[in-house]
Parts: sequence; structure tokens; C-alpha cells
Amino acid sequence: MKTALVELISKISSGCLSDDDIAKIADEASQAYAEPAAFLAANPDINYDDTFPITLGEWVVIGSLPETVLFQADTYMDLFEQIVASFGPNVAFNIKPKQLAKTEALTALNRIQIQMGSMSADKGGYVLMNVSQPLDDALQVVLVYGEDVPRVLELCEALGISAAPSLEALKIAVHV
Repeated sequence: MKTALVELISKISSGCLSDDDIAKIADEASQAYAEPAAFLAANPDINYDDTFPITLGEWVVIGSLPETVLFQADTYMDLFEQIVASFGPNVAFNIKPKQLAKTEALTALNRIQIQMGSMSADKGGYVLMNVSQPLDDALQVVLVYGEDVPRVLELCEALGISAAPSLEALKIAVHV
């Protein structure tokens, strides 16, 4: 399990986490998956209880990701603002977060995905992926290189973490 966690965290962090940080998160999460009660006893500061809709191991993975990797927001404008900020001031974007303020969700997400898909073209661009169950925000995504999407989906399935490309998931939700 730890090997799968290391690979998953490496792929969803797209270079934003050091190998040591990835190993630490994977180690803690694998302990939490294997022995939830023992993990909670050893870490009394953990704010988790069994009413959460995700397992403790998944909670450790998601909760350990920095805001440059896991983006959480209630609107696509706020989500894109966080994504832009994570790249820093030296990266140019064709659209501005404010341009998404009055658009419908599908239009906004499509515009964000087009922008992100055009970046890091050598790796298939970035794909916004819904990951896990949002606990406090309506939207919870990570950026994954396009070439890594199939493997990330496999790893998430093996670990019991829900994941889907955001645009595809929203298209399905809108047309249901």
C-alpha cells in the first residue's frame, strides 16, 4: 500500500512536494489505513472521527496535501484564483479568475481546463481532477499531468479514493 501511496502522491503533487514529504505522507497514511485506532491513539491532535465520509487513511492523504497541490473552493473563480497563485507571478495565464465570475459552472470549468491543458504540453498538459470527498468546500481538485491521468485513476481505485477528471464528471452531472 505504501508504494501505491508514494506513487499517487508523487503524481498528484506534480513536482510540488519533495521526496521526503511524499514519503512522510505515505508512511502516515499507510499507518492510518492499516491501524486506524492505533494511529489515532498515537496522534491525539488528529481531528477525525468516524462520521467523516472518508477513511482515516484517505483523510491523512488529503489533509496532508499543501494548498499548492489540493485546491478547495466554492466557486470556479476562487478555484482558478488559487491555481494561478500556486504557479506564482512569473507564469502567464490567458484568462483571469474574474472572467469566470458570471459564467455557468460548465463554461467556467471548460475555460479553466483549456488553459491548464495548454500548459506543460510535453506531459499532456494539466488535467483538473476531482479527488476524494469535499468536506468543507463544493470543489476539491488536484492538477495531474495528462499523461498520468490513467495511472492516477488506477491508484485511486486501488486505494479506495474517489477520483475523476473534473470536466468529464461535471458534464455527466449536468446531463443526468
